[in-house]
Amino acid sequence: MQKKILSFLLMNLGSLGVAINVHFFLSPNDLATGGVSGLSIVLNKVFPDLSLGLIMILLNIVLFIVGFIFLGFQFGAKTIYASFALSFMVWGLEAFFPMQQPLSDDLLIQLIIGQIIAASGMAIVFHQGASTGGTDIFAMILNKYFSIDVGKGVLFSDIAIAVSSIFIFGPTTGMYAFFGVILNGLVIDYALQQFDNNKEIVIISKETEQVRNFIVHGLGRGATIHYARGAFNQEDKEVITTIMNRKDFTRLKKYMTRIDERAFITVHSMNEILGQNFKRLA
Repeated sequence: MQKKILSFLLMNLGSLGVAINVHFFLSPNDLATGGVSGLSIVLNKVFPDLSLGLIMILLNIVLFIVGFIFLGFQFGAKTIYASFALSFMVWGLEAFFPMQQPLSDDLLIQLIIGQIIAASGMAIVFHQGASTGGTDIFAMILNKYFSIDVGKGVLFSDIAIAVSSIFIFGPTTGMYAFFGVILNGLVIDYALQQFDNNKEIVIISKETEQVRNFIVHGLGRGATIHYARGAFNQEDKEVITTIMNRKDFTRLKKYMTRIDERAFITVHSMNEILGQNFKRLA
C-alpha cells in the first residue's frame, strides 16, 4: 500500500513539474514544444477565449477516444490519470497564478530551465509506469498500422507541432520551440538513466571465491561465473559478471582495492534490464 501511495504522489509531482513548465515558461512565450501542451498553445492563439487548461482537457478527451477506436483498451489507468491531472493542474495554475507576461526577456534561458523542469517531471511519471498521454497515442497508432517505432512517432509529431507554430508565432519562436523538442528528449533520457543507474560489472581476479562471497552475501547481489582463457599466456581464468547500482559498485571497488589491487574490472552502463529482480518483462 505504501508503494502505491508513493507512486501516486510521485506521479502527481512529475505532472506538476510539466504543468509548471507549460504555465510559467512555455505559454507566456508562445513556445509550442510538442505534445498536447504544445498543440494547445497553438490552438489557444487561434481560440483565445478558451483557456489553455481547458483546451488540453478537450484534446486529451479526443485523443483517448481516437485511441480507443484504433487501439482498443491499451491505456493503463495511470496514463489516463496522469494525462488529465496535467491538464487540470495547468487549468488550476491559470486560475490561481495568472501570467500577464513572461518571467524574463531572455527566451532561451526560460526555455532551458522550463524544459529541464518538465523533462525531469516526465521522467518521474515514466518511472511510475505511466505517461502524460497526448502524442504518445498518435505514435502508438502509427506503430500499429505503419510499423513506425513509437519513439520516432512521438518525435515526428512533436516536431510537426513545433514547425506548425512557425506559421502562428513566427520563425524565431518556432525555431526555439524546435530546439525545445530536442532538449526535452535529451533531458528525459538522462533523467531516466539516473533512476535506473545500474551497471554491468565484469571482474577477473585471482581471488574469485572471496569476490563471489562478497557480492552474494555482502551485497545481496547475484552473479554469474564463466570461464575464459587469456590470449597472451593461455591461462584459464574465472570471470565474474554481475549487475548492481552505483552505491553497491562503490562498495565493491573499495573491497577489491583491499583484496586484489591487480584485478581487471570493466564497467558497462545499462540502458534497460529486464527479468529477475529488475524490471518485469510485462
